[in-house]
Amino acid sequence: MIDVHCHLTYQSMRENLPAILDSARKEMQSVITCGLVNDAKDALELRRNNKEFVHLTLGIHPEDVVAMRDEQIERHMDLIRSVRRDIVGIGEIGLDYHWIKEPDQIKRCKEWFRKFLDLAAEMKLPVVLHTRKAEEDSFEIVSQTDLRNVVFHHYSGSVTLAQQIVDRGYYISMPTITPTSKNLLKIAERFPLSQLVTETDSPFNSPYPGKGNVPQNVRVTIEKIAERRGMSFDQVDAILSRNARDIFGI
Repeated sequence: MIDVHCHLTYQSMRENLPAILDSARKEMQSVITCGLVNDAKDALELRRNNKEFVHLTLGIHPEDVVAMRDEQIERHMDLIRSVRRDIVGIGEIGLDYHWIKEPDQIKRCKEWFRKFLDLAAEMKLPVVLHTRKAEEDSFEIVSQTDLRNVVFHHYSGSVTLAQQIVDRGYYISMPTITPTSKNLLKIAERFPLSQLVTETDSPFNSPYPGKGNVPQNVRVTIEKIAERRGMSFDQVDAILSRNARDIFGI
């Protein structure tokens, strides 16, 4: 099993992180953690201390784009360039129309989204997209690039758009809420496994009410996909894990 997107250095995970990693290692091949602006250095340290298991993506969440000045964003981009050997992707980057609604803020996010896509092309890295309630616009913007290894993180858009995403050769990251989402269940059942990967977005979106999410919970998604397709867990896991390895070069 591979979790392609989680936040191991998020504050609520730090206290129990050694135990979380120990448990994950017993069941998983790899974990890809996403460093946010305020914990990028901690995420880099975690990666460097766990190279055999933890991989890293760095980017800027759209909410941070709104909060930061241009020069701050540019410095963060320079940081990302300087740690090329330590990262396997750019992300999460993108748009968010759930929290960001003002037209001028949306325009700014689109401008920086395009710049981060350019950065990914410059660094020859895959991208992990945050597209909450902005899936259509995000797809339109990334489709204007030549990028191929594009992951729609925690996908929550329509099945129709999902078809366009996979037709384009991009990937849909199936979260741990898949078993309770009608659209995600349709994707799990019908869409080519070659275009799917799994994630938890830990510590968020736990499939177990009242408990924090952890990387090994990708199991619930793999189990549901296997159930819907009449395949074994190991068959589905092998395909989705291979996809993750191919996308991120891990």
